[in-house]
Amino acid sequence: MEKKNQDFSMQEVMRLAKSPAGQQLIALLKQKDSASLEQVVAQAKSGDYAGAGKNLSAMLSSPEAQALMKQLEGK
Repeated sequence: MEKKNQDFSMQEVMRLAKSPAGQQLIALLKQKDSASLEQVVAQAKSGDYAGAGKNLSAMLSSPEAQALMKQLEGK
């Protein structure tokens, strides 16, 4: 993920998460490694945004996730 993506507002994140590409991305991440996704959520809830971002970036490195991210960027 690029640096500019860190500046999303919570409303923007929720809008993207509810989009078709966002839903597909969430489903893909859950399917591939639900334990890591749960860890990312827990880190974010506890305020460890650096750790959450690092773990999420690793999860988003697959070609399928990258394709969905490109769809989200186009919105």
